[in-house]
Amino acid sequence: MEKLKVGIIGATGMVGQRFIMLLSEHPYFEITALVAGPRSAGQKYGHAVLGRWKMTSPCPERILNMDVISSDEVERVGELVDFVFCAVSLSKDETRALEERYAKAEIPVVSNNSANRWTPDVPMVIPEVNDAHLAVIDAQKKRLGTKRGFIAVKPNCSIQSYVGALTPLMKYGIKEVVATTYQAISGAGKTFNEWPEMVDNLIPFIGGEEEKSEREPLRVWGEVKDGEIVPAATPVITTQCLRVPVTDGHMAAVFVRFDKKPTKEEILADWRAFSGKPQTLGLPSAPEQFITYFEEDNRPQTKLDRDIFGGMGVSVGRLREDTVYDYKFVGLSHNTLRGAAGGAVLIAELLFREGYLTAK
Repeated sequence: MEKLKVGIIGATGMVGQRFIMLLSEHPYFEITALVAGPRSAGQKYGHAVLGRWKMTSPCPERILNMDVISSDEVERVGELVDFVFCAVSLSKDETRALEERYAKAEIPVVSNNSANRWTPDVPMVIPEVNDAHLAVIDAQKKRLGTKRGFIAVKPNCSIQSYVGALTPLMKYGIKEVVATTYQAISGAGKTFNEWPEMVDNLIPFIGGEEEKSEREPLRVWGEVKDGEIVPAATPVITTQCLRVPVTDGHMAAVFVRFDKKPTKEEILADWRAFSGKPQTLGLPSAPEQFITYFEEDNRPQTKLDRDIFGGMGVSVGRLREDTVYDYKFVGLSHNTLRGAAGGAVLIAELLFREGYLTAK
């Protein structure tokens, strides 16, 4: 199979670096363009990330020798790629404008950014949960005036640890959710070397995270209507988001109330049986088991379980009845794999298999 040519916008950042590692030997995609801001443009990639490489594995030699292209050179990038991943550090307005510029140039964009998550005709996808939302792409193309250019986005990393686990339980009528997330420092694009203040510390605030964690699940659980995504009206969700001294992995402590309270056995059976389009299609990045439940009282643990199924699985544990709500449990997901670059790659795999991403 001839691989699709892919560019990475924001290639020098932490998420961009993660994209490089995930795509270096990908069966569907081949990196043909590395794109970044003016500070890095014109340099060899190895020079641009010198002293700033944050992955534990070394960067592939071929990538180190590639030239970094400015993100403003849309036409040049378009000559090299079939589509792009976007993971930039710009304002929302700047990011939105940049992604639309690429899409209107007939370059599909799979975005890790938040700028277009609430654009009504842009699908925001957890592939196992709401693959049906890809249907709005046709309406988006009509609005943009494109034949192949469009934008698809990945949800916030903080919701990955509990939205998947709640989805198969929606049939019981989830009324209320309380979730507290304990989020790794890589979610801020940092390592302990760069952020020594986080050692032996916890910060009880992450700007914008609580709003995203409360609102984005409703869009994921929404429906396609007249070429737009209409968010779900329920459940009511309230969250707190804390930064904790962990390298990778977001943990959530979740409390949930139902209209029709299921048994614990029913919940466990629903989690075991739950899978989605990625598993049906056998996508390369799809975890064999989307949700893994741990019976041990002290699992999942971030250090032990964040890398389950290559960091693309969701781990759940400590399901038990609560004295105020119906049930409580904990969930864990890898924030830079399932929650960021890996989640975006899985979306691209799904888009490819569903015919939305094609060679020029």
